[in-house]
Amino acid sequence: MSLPTRRRRWFTVCALTASAALVAIPPSAASGRGGVSPFGVRTLGQLAKEREQSVGKTMSPHLKADDDDGNEADEIAEGADQYAEARTSPGVVAPGAYGAAWRGLRNLPSTDGRWRNITDLPYDSDDPRYRDIDSNSSGGSGKVTGRMAALAADDDGYVYAGSAGGGVWRSRSGGGHWQPISDRLPAQSTGALALDGAGRLWLGTGEATTNADAYLGSGVYVLAHPHHGTFSARRRVGGDELESTTIHELRFGGGTVWAATSEGVWSHSTKKLSGPWKLEFAPNPDYLPGGSKAGDPSAPYKNIANDIAIDPKDPSKVVLAVGWRSGDDYNGFYSRTNGTWTRITGGLGDLPGDADNVGNVTFARSADGSRYYAIAQSPEQLATNPDSGLEGIFVSKSGSPTGPWTRIADYKGLAADNSALTTAGYMPGVQAWYNQFLTVDPGDPQHVYAGLEEVYETKDGGTTWSTVGPYWNFPFSCWSIDPAKQTGDCHQTTHSDQHGVAIGRYHGKPYVYVGNDGGVYKRPVAGSQDASGHATDWTSLNDGTIDTLQYYSVGIGKDLDHGGLSVTGGLQDNGQSVLRGNDKVMGSNFGGDGGDTLTDPANGCDIAQEYVYLAVQVTQNCAVNDGSWTTDASKATSYGVAPPDNATSEARFIAPLATDLKNGSTWIAGGRHIWVQTHGYAIRSGSEWTSVHDFGAGRVATAVAASGGKIYAAWCGPCNNQGFARGIAVGNADGTGWHDITLPVDGTVPNRYLSGFAVDPKNADHVFLAVNGFSRHWTEGPGAGVGHVFESTDGGTTWKDISANLPDVPTDSALVTADGGLAVATDLGVVYRAPGRTTWQRVGDLPAVAVLQLKTSPDGGTLYAATHGRGIYTIRLRDLD
Repeated sequence: MSLPTRRRRWFTVCALTASAALVAIPPSAASGRGGVSPFGVRTLGQLAKEREQSVGKTMSPHLKADDDDGNEADEIAEGADQYAEARTSPGVVAPGAYGAAWRGLRNLPSTDGRWRNITDLPYDSDDPRYRDIDSNSSGGSGKVTGRMAALAADDDGYVYAGSAGGGVWRSRSGGGHWQPISDRLPAQSTGALALDGAGRLWLGTGEATTNADAYLGSGVYVLAHPHHGTFSARRRVGGDELESTTIHELRFGGGTVWAATSEGVWSHSTKKLSGPWKLEFAPNPDYLPGGSKAGDPSAPYKNIANDIAIDPKDPSKVVLAVGWRSGDDYNGFYSRTNGTWTRITGGLGDLPGDADNVGNVTFARSADGSRYYAIAQSPEQLATNPDSGLEGIFVSKSGSPTGPWTRIADYKGLAADNSALTTAGYMPGVQAWYNQFLTVDPGDPQHVYAGLEEVYETKDGGTTWSTVGPYWNFPFSCWSIDPAKQTGDCHQTTHSDQHGVAIGRYHGKPYVYVGNDGGVYKRPVAGSQDASGHATDWTSLNDGTIDTLQYYSVGIGKDLDHGGLSVTGGLQDNGQSVLRGNDKVMGSNFGGDGGDTLTDPANGCDIAQEYVYLAVQVTQNCAVNDGSWTTDASKATSYGVAPPDNATSEARFIAPLATDLKNGSTWIAGGRHIWVQTHGYAIRSGSEWTSVHDFGAGRVATAVAASGGKIYAAWCGPCNNQGFARGIAVGNADGTGWHDITLPVDGTVPNRYLSGFAVDPKNADHVFLAVNGFSRHWTEGPGAGVGHVFESTDGGTTWKDISANLPDVPTDSALVTADGGLAVATDLGVVYRAPGRTTWQRVGDLPAVAVLQLKTSPDGGTLYAATHGRGIYTIRLRDLD
């Protein structure tokens, strides 16, 4: 787990105040806005400069934290890497780990009580109540949900949406009124969705968007009657060959289904679903599981396949697009000659065949077989071009995937077609390795929709293009921050960062459906455009019945204005949500990637929201603002208060932030240093933080907790599997008593990512530790050890493994309940150890979704779970015992 405010890095060279936060934007982007940036502290020009500085730093699959200079493309890559590091370091995880963990959790006894989803209602990213300096409201995305990785649609009004971490959903009404249909599967991460000629729905699990995603899949499944049924683990295709992979595409031809995966290209009969998958091609088989180099740190990047193109005139002719987005010797296009897969080195025309220029590729063919289209990302462009990583969009007018291919679009041409991304350093295709889709109108082989950061359309085979779904509306003269309007005179656009596309019919009318970091949107295939070529008829299908929101955190406080509670949470690419006591629709009061969250239990409008790398904003009125700050800077209601480690990028992508259990005005933030500030929500400047401990160069905090002035802090450095190291330091908020804990080499505390502390509110020396990753049974790395939950009764000096019957599953955080129970969040749900017990129970019946953080209500009676794919859930604690 975007520049632009959503994923932008906040400007943190110096502490920002309301009077200093307004920055000039380039004249070309300022029309209609009086020169005031609608996203306050970040501009396209600033972002472009940072990207130019960072070019060339993305070639290694193991990015260092300080390699990121603040641009969105690097942030996505770094976020994915860091997310994976927590689960894989110090080695490489063997296939089958998540499947075994899911079976183990399902076999645990279950507590009483039922989870209740409290975020299953619309989430309006343009909520006019929240138009403060760091909100994206008025950008034009409208109602949103979590990242959508793949889509499928038929001609009977059925639409299927596969999310990044929240499973597959079905609509029977052309979009909207969604129902989950994959909750019984052991993996809720979608890589590919496809309908075959018989109307069956095929699901490839394991999202391949970044090729470093933490959520691997459990294989391919088929739903024979998708109008009515739900996916079942019994309907997995083949054996376990594709378990623990990611699947980019599923393609059909000649009675065969082909799968482009993170472990090569595989095939299977579409008629007989039993029997193993056949490995068709792996460029570096020694790096596959069981191979001689399977434990190599680069193994996950050595056999990445992106797509398969099948000749419609002869299904035996197949072209494979293979390659790691940042470049490798094996990158290229391959075809089979005399039974052997061979790189295509010539005859492709404009489509490059050399390894340096073939990265992530997506194919699409016309229904009549007359044309093939392709989007290609270039590793060389990614490394050297500060503007874009896009090689181009191409067409094969022969209808054959072997070409010859002609380039029909490049990033400069797309930018000139009224794109919102026209600033040098941030132009179309800057994230082409992350954002790609392509489809052809079944009724017209020259009518094509292409997705990068934005949505593009051509009706003449690529001679001309329109940006029908601009990144957002801020750069355009039609934009207005007026709360009486959504975006002024601009029409709604889609959320940015495109991943999935499908064309289907509803009541006989064809629609195009697009999936992106904000959910699902649709418009008529032959839709209308304004004079700028922007679509006038997008409809958000994120009606609240589909909740795939990817929370990193949750905060709860009393709603003093309306009664009840105010619930907030930080989200992947959807900022911070706020749900107040009388709300029927959630609003978004901060933009960007929402990280950790602090909320005053006594006042739910006192909020601190973290963006990435410890970029922290604080508000004391829920960031309610009508946009008046654009003309009077003193009317801003949120403030940048980032600790200094943000300016140097010496912090994790999602960095730890906490309050002292005994004193909510004492905050602790972790980067290279442990930072403390004692002004609570009244803090107004990053200069108010004090460093109380320095881990040293190359080390960064992974977890912090405090009670009564005593602080526990975990660190890693290096944090990837190339020399991974971890440790714990303990000290006081006043800077005294800091010392490193000696962790025995016997594995008492494993050499894995230390993800969370839970301090006993009655005794600060009594603390629990959650450990991520998999044990040595699955992790090929030094000191992986065993166990996931540890206890100390002497202030962290010694630890005891209390994992007991807890399955081998990555744990993300822990919480001590008021009565002494212990709740633990894992990658596959929540477990609980009742007071006085030594064994664990599974809490309720959540799908196989990651839970990243747990909090309790102000009265301590309700447990809140922030899931990374299915929203926020609650359960009453009294029902667990």
